[in-house]
Amino acid sequence: FREFDAGRLKLRTYEVKEPDIVAIRKKAKVSQQTFAALIGVSLRTLQNWEQGRTRPTGPARALLRIVEKNPRAMLTLHAA
Repeated sequence: FREFDAGRLKLRTYEVKEPDIVAIRKKAKVSQQTFAALIGVSLRTLQNWEQGRTRPTGPARALLRIVEKNPRAMLTLHAA
C-alpha cells in the first residue's frame, strides 16, 4: 500500500456492466415465465430485474453472463 499511497503504483480497475436481462431473455427466445424457471428464480424476481427495481447478484449474475454468451447452454442444461 505504500507504493500506491506514494503514487508509484497504479491499481487495475474493472467496470462491471449491468446485464441487460430483457435482451438476454429475448436472445434465448423464451417467455419470462420459462426464463425464470430455467435459471431457477421466481417470475416476480425476474420481473423486478427486468424493470430495474432490483438487480441480480452473485451466482445469478454469473449465470446470466453465461446465458448471454450462449443461450443454448441454458436450454441444454435444462434438458439434461
